[in-house]
Amino acid sequence: MIEVKFYITTAIPYVNAAPHIGHALEFVQTDAIARYHISLRDDVALVTGADENSLKNVHAAEAKGITTAELCEKNAAVFKEMAEKIGLSFTSFKRTSLKSEHWPGVQRLWELCAKSGDVYKKTYRGLYCVGCESFYEESELPDGLCPEHKKKPEAVEEENYFFRLSRYQADLEELIESGRLKIIPEKRKNEVLSFIHGGLQDFSISRSVKRAKNWGVPVPGDETQIQYVWFDALGTYLTGIGYGTDEKHFEKYWPAEVHVIGKGILRFHAIYWPAILLSAGLKPPKSVFVHGYITVEGQKMSKSLGNIVDPLALIEKYGADVVRYYLLSEVPTFDDGDFSEKRLIEKSNTELAANVGNLVNRTMVFLANNFNGEIPHAELGETEKTFLEAQKKQMELISSHLDELRLKDAMDSTMAFSSNANKFFQDAAPWKSIKEDRAKASASLYVLANQVKDLAILLSVPLPNTSESIFLQLGMEKKAWKDLGVLSLKPGHKTGKPSILFRRLEYKS
Repeated sequence: MIEVKFYITTAIPYVNAAPHIGHALEFVQTDAIARYHISLRDDVALVTGADENSLKNVHAAEAKGITTAELCEKNAAVFKEMAEKIGLSFTSFKRTSLKSEHWPGVQRLWELCAKSGDVYKKTYRGLYCVGCESFYEESELPDGLCPEHKKKPEAVEEENYFFRLSRYQADLEELIESGRLKIIPEKRKNEVLSFIHGGLQDFSISRSVKRAKNWGVPVPGDETQIQYVWFDALGTYLTGIGYGTDEKHFEKYWPAEVHVIGKGILRFHAIYWPAILLSAGLKPPKSVFVHGYITVEGQKMSKSLGNIVDPLALIEKYGADVVRYYLLSEVPTFDDGDFSEKRLIEKSNTELAANVGNLVNRTMVFLANNFNGEIPHAELGETEKTFLEAQKKQMELISSHLDELRLKDAMDSTMAFSSNANKFFQDAAPWKSIKEDRAKASASLYVLANQVKDLAILLSVPLPNTSESIFLQLGMEKKAWKDLGVLSLKPGHKTGKPSILFRRLEYKS
């Protein structure tokens, strides 16, 4: 069997503050895609990390009266903890301040762009938003305010290095229009093309050591300049798989199959990044997956409103899989969504407990009470065969959704699969047939046990902890995607002890 590599990344978040629920959304979406490919038995690499070399980190540290290094050390640890607890199956957590791991690769990237003639120095005056770590044209600022942070950018004038983005306009148009670089969803692709068609301007890729407060990756050959944080941070997608330190590992995984990002940083990933790669003679990524933002009960998250949602607190309170389920089933995959703790509890009770938990528990308890916990021998009739064929089509639909990165649709279809199995249980009424026609009850439970196995495989993508618990109850090792629809739980197999997957939650305002 030929091993297929699959490389996916989250955006590399700034660590000027602790993670919020929006970061959790991106981590969960990225992980769901990764786990699907893990179940397909692909060779998966997933890179995340901490963007530490930004001016906003410097400012945040100054406000707290600590060094930037101390702030980054503390907050990077919190991001890594959140990634681990939410279940992000990362293979590399790359901190951009680590000189031995990250700097060699991004300095080489700079040198390759310079060698291509795409780096030059000039004096520049522009409007700079520290929140975005980006310069803006006046025409891009509604009412003179940053469209992302609603604050007035500061006027900055200094001598910087620039990248010849204008040289790559035609290349980028062809790359995106041809689909060699897919931007998902289509509306984001159209946004990018519209921006490119308006004409690309060269952009600054360095800052003076003075303005950067001597924090960041030095520009090769110029001790007065620090690399622009975006040039450095985007390079994490390379250094995270060994660029500059382990070339064999890098060559195995690059280019990335998917970069998962929020809509606010689309331009950096779909325009600046592929142009930098083309300049350096490296392949561009294959796709950019763009999600929206999360509001909290209809309002934008902000410190002033006091509505920042801490994902670590949610995980501690409800468990990772309940949080993951909410983010994948309630938030539109490619659009903005809303978070409500009350709604999270409702969904856990009415969907996870009453659907998934109900199917698994009633099946496992019935096997334990009536078949001594063993998979019964069965002769399948037309009813069972027709049901299994319908469920096979449902599983094919789920696979199709995941292939297209339609994560909410895949989650909804997985829940429909579970609902169908619950209906089969109800229609078969084994609690009656066990008394009147044991062979019929045996056929029903044989089918249901294998449905629970299939559900465990399907849930390994969105709800890995739940999936693991189901496999444990089934008394079997974890199965991969290729086992879907296979009646692999054979007669005589001894199952494990039934247990409750989801307990009813109470809302306390």
